Amino acid sequence: MKLQILLILLLVFSSNISAEILIPMDGRQTDHLKAYGVTFHALTLDLDVKWLLNYRGGSWLIPESQEIINLCNIRGVRYERISAPEIAEIYSIINESNMDIITLEKEPNIAIYTPPNSLPWDDAVTLALTYAEIDYDTLWDEEVLAGKLDNYDWLHLHHEDFTGQYGKFYASYRSASWYQEDVRINESMAARLGYDKVWQLKHDVAMNIKNYVENGGFLFAMCAAIETIEIALAAYGVDIADTPFDGDGIDPNYKDKLDFSRTFSTENFSLVTNPYIYSHSSLDTSDYARLRGPEQDFFVLFDFSAKFDPVPTMLTQNHTNTINGFLGQTTGFHKEYIKSSTIILGESPGEDEVKYLHGNIGKGTFTFFGGHDPEDYAHRVGDPETNLSLHKNSPGYRLILNNILFPAAEKKKLQT
Repeated sequence: MKLQILLILLLVFSSNISAEILIPMDGRQTDHLKAYGVTFHALTLDLDVKWLLNYRGGSWLIPESQEIINLCNIRGVRYERISAPEIAEIYSIINESNMDIITLEKEPNIAIYTPPNSLPWDDAVTLALTYAEIDYDTLWDEEVLAGKLDNYDWLHLHHEDFTGQYGKFYASYRSASWYQEDVRINESMAARLGYDKVWQLKHDVAMNIKNYVENGGFLFAMCAAIETIEIALAAYGVDIADTPFDGDGIDPNYKDKLDFSRTFSTENFSLVTNPYIYSHSSLDTSDYARLRGPEQDFFVLFDFSAKFDPVPTMLTQNHTNTINGFLGQTTGFHKEYIKSSTIILGESPGEDEVKYLHGNIGKGTFTFFGGHDPEDYAHRVGDPETNLSLHKNSPGYRLILNNILFPAAEKKKLQT
């Protein structure tokens, strides 16, 4: 009898103890983007973080920590103290629904591939990491060729042109000082590293990035970096850069030399080699998106089984499945060119346009997100930076930050 009373008292006592902190990621969250930074910081403290897939928008459960509570208060992130019985109820809901629990093991080392003359506010991932207060390193061609990628778990590609055509901006901006500086810096780097042409350097950089993924790296890219690294891999070692870019003409037989077995996610696309046309290939869907316009341009995230498809489920966690579209030099990808091995995460309904995709190569993964800035529909050269404090609940930026935490997940879940 005394033992039963003791057990009852212990149960009552434990039910009044706040055992965990829940960071909700549904519509009640005050700052979704800062919440990622708080969760990332919890990993640096070696706290046992649980990602609750499909539960309240992909919330996190963290052992109660005064430092995390203080951080939430400072950064304006909503959190809830959860008692032991409430935790049991959450676990029961997850067990009986299309939900799952993923343990985040450690914070990933993050790098951004970006040239020294890039502007930090002209890249959505850099903006997201800065606003969320997540640390990252930068590197460029020399570091990639020196094998420095091995020091990082996760790599983002700034909107670089891996074809050596400087973004195909020649026709409109060849007299602009920023364009001329871009050419000068790239040519100087190529010469210093022993290359005759910039495109030769970029092709080798692209192949090194692919090798990094094959060896277990996590790659994330947006906008033209996606399209141009696919082109560089397919056309590896082949001159497709016309006279304004490298001083001589293209290889007249380049079409016969394209090898799509080397690309990450796309195949059988055709190239646009005319230096006066602001387009790289038939992959891009920008023209179709512009016809729809901002009021009609949106894409929808697919629903995945959290218990059987945890990786795509992680990458699509959000508080809404419908997300406003946005343009870029590469806005999206025609579905006909997507490899069958690639997982489509989001597409424009009723359109031949894939916006968000994912896949595996070797031991690693890649995730590609079309467009330039999720909160700036038609970002143009010289436009001001996006102020993320005005978009702290942005579902588009959440997709970027899902990818930051993805490499932290327990490895056995990533291999399912």
